[in-house]
Amino acid sequence: MPIPSGAPAAPAVPHVPEAIHRRRWWILGVLMFSVLIVVLDNSILNVAVKTIASPAPTGIGATQSELEWAINSYTLVFAGLLFTAGLLGDRIGRKKVLLAGTLVFGLGSALAAFSASPGELITWRALMGFGAAFVMPATLAVLMNVFERDEQPRAIGIWAGSVGLGIAIGPITGGLLLEHFWWGSIFLVNVPVVVLALIAMAILVPDSRDPKPGKVDPLGVGLSIVGLVLLVYGIIRGGELADFTDTTVILAIAGGLLVLAGFVWHEKRSSHPAIDITYFRKPAFSAAVAAIALVFFALMGVTFFSAFYLQSVRGYSALQSGLLILPLAAAQMVFAPRARLVVDRFGARAVCTAGMLLVAAGLASFALFDAGTPVWVMCLVFFVQGTGMAHIMPPVTVAVMQALPREKAGSGSAINNTFRQVGGALGIAVLGSVLSTVYRGDIEGHLGAVPAGVRDVAGESIEATLGVAEKLGPVAGKPLAAAANDAFISAMHVTALGSAAVALIGAVVVGLFLPGRPPATTEVPEEVRPPAEQLTR
Repeated sequence: MPIPSGAPAAPAVPHVPEAIHRRRWWILGVLMFSVLIVVLDNSILNVAVKTIASPAPTGIGATQSELEWAINSYTLVFAGLLFTAGLLGDRIGRKKVLLAGTLVFGLGSALAAFSASPGELITWRALMGFGAAFVMPATLAVLMNVFERDEQPRAIGIWAGSVGLGIAIGPITGGLLLEHFWWGSIFLVNVPVVVLALIAMAILVPDSRDPKPGKVDPLGVGLSIVGLVLLVYGIIRGGELADFTDTTVILAIAGGLLVLAGFVWHEKRSSHPAIDITYFRKPAFSAAVAAIALVFFALMGVTFFSAFYLQSVRGYSALQSGLLILPLAAAQMVFAPRARLVVDRFGARAVCTAGMLLVAAGLASFALFDAGTPVWVMCLVFFVQGTGMAHIMPPVTVAVMQALPREKAGSGSAINNTFRQVGGALGIAVLGSVLSTVYRGDIEGHLGAVPAGVRDVAGESIEATLGVAEKLGPVAGKPLAAAANDAFISAMHVTALGSAAVALIGAVVVGLFLPGRPPATTEVPEEVRPPAEQLTR
C-alpha cells in the first residue's frame, strides 16, 4: 500500500539478528575466501594446461581432448548438481552444505595432485566439481541472509570482486608453482586454503534454511540432475569430436533437452515444486540468467585458447602468462564492488548493455592479434574485458537473487551458477570445436613431411604439431612449427569473432529486457515486512 504523501516512512524492521548483523562483513570475507578456492583452482589450471600436456616427468602427456575433459569433468558434475545442492542448502542448512562441499573439494584437490594418468586427473577433477557444487550456491545464499536488502547489491559486488582476485592470484600462483615444483602442486596448494576456510566457516558463518521447505520433490530433483548431465555431456562430447552431428552427441543433447522439458512440465503442475517456474516469466529474471550464460559462453572459450596463444605461439612461461591476465583481474576487483553505484545512476539495462559491448569489443580484438602483438595491447584488451565483466555480473546476480524470497536463496544461487556453468561448458565445447576444426583444416596441407604414422596425431592441436616439429629437428621442423603458429592464429581469429558475436547477442538481450533506472517509489519497502526466515549462530 502506498504511503500517503508527506507521511513519514515506516521504520525498517531488520531481517537479520543484531549479533549476526554486527559481524556481516567478516562473514562476507569468509564467503569470498570460499569462492576464491573454487575460482583459484580453475584459473591455475588454465596456465598449467601446456605443462600437463607435456610428456612425463614434466607432465602426464594429456592430449587436447583429455585436457578438455579435465576441465569439463569438473563442469559436468558441477552443473549437474548445482540445482540439487541449492535445494539441499535451503532444506538442511546452508552452513552444513558449505562445510561439506569445501571438505570434499579439498579431498579431491589432494587426490588430483598425485594423479598418475589423465584418466585419474579427470576422475579427481570430477570429485572436486562435486564439492564445488555445494560451495557456490551456499556462499551466495548465506550472503543474501546476513545482509539487509539495501546492502545486498554492495555485498554482491564485493563477492563478485573476489572472482577477480581469484583470477589474479591463480595464474601467478600457478606460474610460480610450475617454475619451482611439479605440476601436481597446482592442486595441492588448495589443501591448506581449504583447512583455513573450514576453520573460519565453523567460527563465523551462521546457519540458515527455509523455515517452511514443504515436501521434497524427488522426481523434480532427479529430472534436473539427469537433464543437466545429459545436456552438458552432449555439449562436451561434441566439442571433443569437433562434430555436433555425431549420433552420440545428438542423442545426449536431445535427451537432455527432453528431460529438462519434462522437468519444467512437472514443476508447473506440482503442488510442491523444487523451483517455481513462474519466476522465468519475469523478463528481468530471464534476461539476467541469459546474460550470465552468454557472457560465460564467450569468455570461457577464449580463456581456453588464450593459454595456448600466450604459451605456445608467443613462448611465454606459465608465470608470464599469469601476469598478463592481471589487468583483467584488476579491473574486476576495482569495478565490481562499485558497479552498484553506476547502476543506481544509469540503471541495470544501460550498465549491463555497455558491459556486454565492452566484452564483445575485447573478444573481437583477439581477431587482430598475431605472433608479434605488443604486450601493452594485450594488457589493454584484458583490462577492457575485465571492466565489462565487472559491470555485468553484479547487476545480473542482484536481479536473479532479489527476484526470489530470502528463504529460496539457495535455489536462486543455484540457478545463477547453473546457467553460468552450462554457458561456460558450451563455450569451451563449441568454440573449442570451431578452433580445432579450423586449425586442422589449415595445418593439413603442411603435414606432407611428417611420417604417415603420426600424421593424424600431429594435426590434432598446436601442441601436438609443435611436438612433432621438435622431433623432426631444428632444420626440418622449423617450417612445420611456423605453419602451426600461423594455423593456430588463423583459427583463433575465427573463434574470437564467434565469441564476440555471442557477446553482442547478450547485449541485445539485456538491452531489451533488463529494467532501466528505477523510478522513485513510495511503496513500503520489503524491510518493514515480517522476516520470513531465522538465522542461527
